[in-house]
Amino acid sequence: MHDIRLLRDQLDHLREGMRRRGRLEELAPVLDRADALEKERRAAITEVEAQQAQRNRITQEVAQRRKAGEDASELIAAGRAVGESIAALEARRTAAEEAVQQLLYELPNITLPEVPEGDESNNRVVSSWGTPREDGASLVPHWDKGAELGIIDLPRGAKVAGSGFIVYRGAGAKLVRALMNMMLDVHTGEHGYEEVWVPVVVNRATMTGTGQLPKFEDDMYALNEEGMFLIPTAEVPVTNLYRDEILEAADLPRGLCAYSPCFRREAGSAGKDTRGLLRVHQFDKVELVRYATPETSRDELERLTREAETMLERLELPYRRVLLAAGDTGFSSAMTYDLEVFAPAVGKWLEVSSCSVFTDFQARRANIRYRPAAGEKPRFVHTLNGSALAFSRIIASIIEHHQQPDGTVRLPAALQPYFGRATL
Repeated sequence: MHDIRLLRDQLDHLREGMRRRGRLEELAPVLDRADALEKERRAAITEVEAQQAQRNRITQEVAQRRKAGEDASELIAAGRAVGESIAALEARRTAAEEAVQQLLYELPNITLPEVPEGDESNNRVVSSWGTPREDGASLVPHWDKGAELGIIDLPRGAKVAGSGFIVYRGAGAKLVRALMNMMLDVHTGEHGYEEVWVPVVVNRATMTGTGQLPKFEDDMYALNEEGMFLIPTAEVPVTNLYRDEILEAADLPRGLCAYSPCFRREAGSAGKDTRGLLRVHQFDKVELVRYATPETSRDELERLTREAETMLERLELPYRRVLLAAGDTGFSSAMTYDLEVFAPAVGKWLEVSSCSVFTDFQARRANIRYRPAAGEKPRFVHTLNGSALAFSRIIASIIEHHQQPDGTVRLPAALQPYFGRATL
């Protein structure tokens, strides 16, 4: 959420941020309405202060008349009327304040200056690693190879839950467990993250804190009677662990990592990439979350992204880092790198990680602050997160990129100790 001072003092900056995302025309009415409500709120405050001063004068005069034994009934009635007016103005101020808050929830974050403006056609590949296979036409797509090896059972996933749900069997289930253990071991043992195991069901305040609500409620799996939601990513509960808390500067930067299943209703809604493991409603992921000071958060994004890239290199999967343009950057993010791996049989680059810095956008919503030094006023932290990594597309890429002439799938050397053998 934006600092309300932007609305008061830097409205043009907010408009420019929406323009760079290509959404100014859509959001201009929201900005105009929020600006008008904020002016109404401030006018109500000014009028309340004036009427409170008037009420104080009436109170003093009533006291003087009573002391002099004079009739003060008219003044008392006037004071009562002023009190009623103040109450009405306070109600108007509160209503305007709440309305502004709701409108601010509709505005996405302002992207950082180095983010290209415009839509996804302006996304920029900034680096790459490895060489994609060029013999994709001779390879078996992961959905057929997975069925052939008996490790992916999509028909039974659809039978028990519906399309977009996966059953991993035998070595496939073991592969999921091996990926989880490998990623958590590397991030905790080498990258310094604290591992946490978090609920996969969260409340409305938690979903609001990271920006999923109220804007994207229709995309979430809701447990309506309980007012709870299945998490779309472990980012949601992990970021909110410190909601309404104040951290100490000495505790920053801080990194937490978590494995979780993730649930997203919108999977496949675009009508593309619906085969196999490319776009599903439930998938597994190891998530990295970082808390940083405003001065270090940009550098922390480079660190977090590099930590995610390390996992792709150990899995021996060619990848590229893509800087997303403003119009393709997520609602809460100020800057995002996507990491994409190449699936040669599918012939596509697949996003397997999004690494983002949110500046203080999420921290304002979740009220996560830190104290720069003893006795100083708390400031909002900057939050970051990234997938390291999402399993389903990683498994698809492993099956396709590491296919062997004898029909087996070679497992990367770094993964073999966790799996117990060299091939699927």
